[in-house]
Order: sequence, then C-alpha cells, then structure tokens
Amino acid sequence: MTRWFLLGVPLLIALAGPLLAGPVESVAAPWQPPDGAHPLGTDVLGRDALTVLLSGGLPVIGMTVAALALAYLIGVPLGLLAAGRRRLVDDAVMRSLDLLLAFPSLLVLMVLAATGHRGPAVLVPAVAVLQLPMVTRLARTAALAPGCRTAVEALYLQGQPWWRVQFGYVARHVTGPMVTDAGTRLGVVLYLLASANFLGLGLPADSPDWAVVIERNSEALYTQPALVLVPAVLLMALCVGTNLVADRFLGRRETL
Repeated sequence: MTRWFLLGVPLLIALAGPLLAGPVESVAAPWQPPDGAHPLGTDVLGRDALTVLLSGGLPVIGMTVAALALAYLIGVPLGLLAAGRRRLVDDAVMRSLDLLLAFPSLLVLMVLAATGHRGPAVLVPAVAVLQLPMVTRLARTAALAPGCRTAVEALYLQGQPWWRVQFGYVARHVTGPMVTDAGTRLGVVLYLLASANFLGLGLPADSPDWAVVIERNSEALYTQPALVLVPAVLLMALCVGTNLVADRFLGRRETL
C-alpha cells in the first residue's frame, strides 16, 4: 500500500492538479506568507504557490517519462543487436557508445545552453542520448548472461534466425533488469532535467514546473519552505514509489 501511495500521490497531483488550479499569474507581491487567500503564500513571481504546485507536475513528469522511454526504445534494441551479432558489430556499437560515455552529462547540457539550443524538444532527446550508453550496456550484459546464452545456443541449433532469438526470447529475458534499471534511472533523469532548468536549457523561468519552482525559490527556503519542500518531497516520493512498485512487479514475476 505504501508504494502505491508514494507513486500515486505525485501522479494524481500532476494529472488532476491543472484541472483544479486556476490561472497561473501574479496575484500579489513576491514571497508573501500564507494567508486566507493564499494558503501556501506566493512565489518569487508573486503567484499563488498552491496554484503553481498544482500546475507544475505534468511538465517534469512528462519530460522524464519521454526521455526514459526514448532511451530504452533505442538502447535495448542496440544492446540486443550487439549481443546477438558477430564481434565486429558488437565492437562498432559499444565503442561508439564509449565515446558518448566519455562526455560528462552536465558539460553536454552546458554546451547546449551556451549555443542557444533550448526547450523540451531539445532537452528530452539530449537526456535520452546521455542515458543511452548505460542502457545499452545493461541490455547487452543481460543478454550475454550464462543462463540466457544456454537457451540461445539451443535455439540457434534448432535453426532459428538471430533476430527472432534476440528480439523474441532474449528480449523477454532482459525485461527484469530493464525494469529495475528504469526505477533507479528515473532519479538520474529527474536530476538532469532539474540541472538543465537551472542552466536555462529547459522550460522558461516562469514555468510552474516543479523543478523550476525549486530552483527559482531556493532563496526562500527558510521564509517560505513549502515552495521548495513540497515539490521536492513530491519528486522524491515519485522516485521511491517507482522503485518500490518495480521491485514488487519483479518479485511477482519471479514467482510465476
């Protein structure tokens, strides 16, 4: 029950919040304390803090899910390809990704920000590409596990084509490691998105996005703690809840 609560609350607020919130606009002076009209006070732009928090979950969660999905849609097939083909193909795929792995993630984001490449259309693919080497490596490692290779060799002896073996049997075998990795990688992607917003690469500075709100109101942590702590706790609950649900899913899968 706890895992579903941790995962469900941020998702519910992100999905239903914009329907309950009013327009996100300046209504008072910046960083006003809570009162009857504004239960959580106002933010750095003088907007009602409760309205901002209700409106800001969908952008960051949407970009996180999009970046993760893109990374796995590309990385898992690449890993299966590298594991199932001859040494030349394996080396070409993995050495190319090693070059990408050599670049620090924050440095890549800083370069994009400095060159004027901004917005979700740039940020989501950039974060997905930064996760691609590790996702591909994990998929390849899982596909080369001894328990998997024994069955693969038997299928090859039966005359099955490599693509059917790799993208049929082996793809099912690597599902567990991929689900586990996605739960932990969610936090990494959230960190990169928050860092990108801090650099001005992601959403505009007036966006109600939770990551932007945390960065813009960090100076008011002691005077208006709800502005920083509430979105931070929601993001943390999302990460923890995702990991717990993924673990539960894998536990039930192994008992079947």
